[in-house]
Amino acid sequence: MALLSIDHLSISFGGLSAVYNFEMELEKGELHGLIGPNGAGKTTVFNLLTGVYRPDEGIIRLDGTDITGHAPAQISGEGVARTFQNIRLFKALSVIDNVKVGLHARFPYGTLAGVLRLPSYRRMEKEIDDKAMEILEVFDLGDKRDVLSSNLPYGAQRKLEIARAMATDPKLLLLDEPAAGMNPGETGELMDTIRSIRDRFDLTILLIEHDMKLVSGICERLTVLNFGQILAHGETRQVLNDPEVIKAYLGD
Repeated sequence: MALLSIDHLSISFGGLSAVYNFEMELEKGELHGLIGPNGAGKTTVFNLLTGVYRPDEGIIRLDGTDITGHAPAQISGEGVARTFQNIRLFKALSVIDNVKVGLHARFPYGTLAGVLRLPSYRRMEKEIDDKAMEILEVFDLGDKRDVLSSNLPYGAQRKLEIARAMATDPKLLLLDEPAAGMNPGETGELMDTIRSIRDRFDLTILLIEHDMKLVSGICERLTVLNFGQILAHGETRQVLNDPEVIKAYLGD
């Protein structure tokens, strides 16, 4: 059974079709790219998968469970995490506190325990601190734990956003242009990080990206969107050499 199965997904805004009849299956452990020109509908697909938008038609199944139209918090609890094209960190919080925000959903304790600082609260906070540090070490951010996230270099902020997403313990990780604004060195590090977390945590990853070096370097398969519809789908090298895909990016 595919981890993610999308059937005939469609949505329109003001009578204009943003995504039409979108279909996809991702196997467990797959690293898949969703590419296409600006305005093709890629982020709209992510918003549908995470409950930001409710589709007009279609079904989304995660691990065999229908999650179509579920609320974002519920979908997160079911195992879907995402990052955004524009970094959305808590700028006034430290690096470790940004990760702990993601962890608190997994380590709940009662209001009374928190207010009174009961032993159960202290035990839970210790577990959260330890888990946050474990995640930060994976991303080589452990030595930055007390630094304000706003003071990190740009590439490190990108990694921290992925680390925070990982704190929710996802089955499926959605990365929206993770290399946006990065220099070649930072992009190379990011490629290594994405491969590493996929293998270490047995993740399935779907990413939107315009950097074709990154796409060709890590994605096993690609789906190409153009004007909200699938233009091509298949193995990465085959898709990137498709004349229709080249035409969509470069024009006639």
